[in-house]
Amino acid sequence: MANQEFPLIFERSKEGRTSFNLPALDVPEIDLNQELGDTFVRKTPAELPQVSELEVMRHYTGLSNRNYGVDSGFYPLGSCTMKYNPKINEDVARLEGFSHVHPYQEPEQVQGAMEMLYDLQSSLREITGMYDVTLQSAAGAQGEWTALLMIRAFHLANGDTQRNKVIVPDSAHGTNPASASLAGFDVVSLKTNENGLVDVEDLKKVVGDDTAVLMLTNPNTLGLFEKDIKEIASIVHGAGGKLYYDGANLNAIMGYARPGDMGFDAVHLNLHKTFTGPHGGGGPGSGPVGVTEELAPFLPKPVLVQKEDKYEFDYNRPQSIGRIKPYFGNFGINLRAYTYIRTMGPEGLKKVSEFAVLNANYMQERLKEHYVLPYDQHCKHEFVLSGKTQKKLGVRTMDIAKRLLDFGFHPPTVYFPLNVEEAMMIEPTETESKETLDEFIDTMIAIAKEAEDNPEIVQEAPHNTVLKRMDETTAARKPVLRYQKEQ
Repeated sequence: MANQEFPLIFERSKEGRTSFNLPALDVPEIDLNQELGDTFVRKTPAELPQVSELEVMRHYTGLSNRNYGVDSGFYPLGSCTMKYNPKINEDVARLEGFSHVHPYQEPEQVQGAMEMLYDLQSSLREITGMYDVTLQSAAGAQGEWTALLMIRAFHLANGDTQRNKVIVPDSAHGTNPASASLAGFDVVSLKTNENGLVDVEDLKKVVGDDTAVLMLTNPNTLGLFEKDIKEIASIVHGAGGKLYYDGANLNAIMGYARPGDMGFDAVHLNLHKTFTGPHGGGGPGSGPVGVTEELAPFLPKPVLVQKEDKYEFDYNRPQSIGRIKPYFGNFGINLRAYTYIRTMGPEGLKKVSEFAVLNANYMQERLKEHYVLPYDQHCKHEFVLSGKTQKKLGVRTMDIAKRLLDFGFHPPTVYFPLNVEEAMMIEPTETESKETLDEFIDTMIAIAKEAEDNPEIVQEAPHNTVLKRMDETTAARKPVLRYQKEQ
């Protein structure tokens, strides 16, 4: 139901109102039934809303004012790196030399744009410790899939036709098993040990001649650094498999550790996360993939190369997995990431990691007295709390998330990772001030106290939003995706 203080009125249609005025017809009128046939001509007018221009403007302006984004408030989504997008990125993306480029122009006409892309590839190679990089992938999940296709092509080229298993930790991002299945592999789950890390002994049991690749992120989804990564890489490589790095958590280690140095053979990066490209509303994104020298022949084509002082697209790649996206990736997001990297420089990227880790550990230390901390140890850029103490009082994690809305905060990721009961996954990023962190922490502490003293106020939240708590199951299963006139 709508909050009475801020009424939400969607039905504004009134018979006879209009917000457009078509010019007079200046071509001969045709008989649609004669030209198109009776089958393709409507028998009744379309049921479209009839509203004035003013009503249209107020409707959409009102919706935009109610929208929540990283520019309007703290966005502590764990594993999503929802950090501030510097506006200098937008200024550069709007320079005519970039914004007016067309993907079908001849390479000779767009050498500046190609130089930028090549420099971005070079920067990402240095940051990750990889031999070569493709910028084609449109997002992180497509980057995962692309890397897996290259690894599969590598194994097949070497006659390892039996390698059809992908090992995925039980704390992994959900896209990992999905990408593996889409690439034609069978998924094998890997246990997490009592410290929240890969269970090395379990890895030894599941790895074998049928292992194609182990998918892993470091730090992992619990925000913990896999200290046994060298041993893990040795086990997988010893069995003939490859090691893939999910780059969603690179925000924690830039300038301090590189996937290539850890033993990874392929890595995807989220430029729309770690490197400040906006990624709200489902896109656009960018998920470049870096690979070792032995996987480089299988990169998607065309491959951007430099020959003397000229940049070219190399299509002569007989072992390539082929093009995986039209044109050459999401150019605008790649450009924003390039601007960010050049603005920050090597020392700036190291500072990003330092403050991301500092902010997360500060929040973890203050909140662990009020919520269960499943793995009480130094975290990296994010940490996971459990609301199982509050659950015993009748307050679930979802209730806590809804109550945060009353205080003007976007909730953290909830019920993920799946191996933590009543999980709350919090990532403050490096861009938030101590004042913002303290305000969020104090609110979380206040909600924990409410769960003890007045659980009903949490269970029935939110109270101050435009809409009260909705039936999310019905909304997901029976969404209303188009305008329907009220009866």
